[in-house]
Amino acid sequence: MEKIPIHQWSEDDRPREKMMLKGKGQLSKAELIAILIGSGSTEESAVALSKRILNSVDNNLAELSRLSISDLTKFKGIGPAKAISIVAALELGRRRRADDVLIDKQKITSSQDAYNLLYADLSDKYHEEFWILLLDRANKVIRKVNISEGGLTGTVADPKKIFQLALEQHASGIILAHNHPSNNLQPSPNDMDLTKKIVSGGKSLDINILDHLIIGNDKFYSFADEGTMPG
Repeated sequence: MEKIPIHQWSEDDRPREKMMLKGKGQLSKAELIAILIGSGSTEESAVALSKRILNSVDNNLAELSRLSISDLTKFKGIGPAKAISIVAALELGRRRRADDVLIDKQKITSSQDAYNLLYADLSDKYHEEFWILLLDRANKVIRKVNISEGGLTGTVADPKKIFQLALEQHASGIILAHNHPSNNLQPSPNDMDLTKKIVSGGKSLDINILDHLIIGNDKFYSFADEGTMPG
């Protein structure tokens, strides 16, 4: 059988070669996913299968990252191994974003800085989680901590645990954050009450509660920016 030169291959058949010849930036989202899954089926190429998966989430990688292994295996041509490869790659991307922020900008100067640092931990989740950033006197991040995980509609954060960690780390400031899986970022009465309680506790310990972020899939609400921080 005569060997067909790479340049004569169908575009759908050669995303790996395209990356080698032209670089990763020249590949589409579908081509990158096709490299992850390796092969399609007798009915469609890996790229066509990847396009079908992306079309189901409006070509949005943030929405794709919300799909579970079980969700992905519902697509014909995607078995558990391929689904795991996709989920693992997207999770690496989330963690890389968080690591980039830690390396490049540890000082918090705005709510956007805090959001950038917490986005990878709190976005695209189906349950609520509560995190804090512990800051020194120069507003540089000492540590970020997952305080608690809850269900679909709420989570509980224990102020005693928060202040214990802050005192252990000699923190001067704290930024609170939790997510709303519904993507409705308006604070609930419980959010307001908890923030008020933690701000009050911080005053007695001379620890400033600088902000409380509510994080959605691709946006956030800042108590400080909106003027709703108690006190």
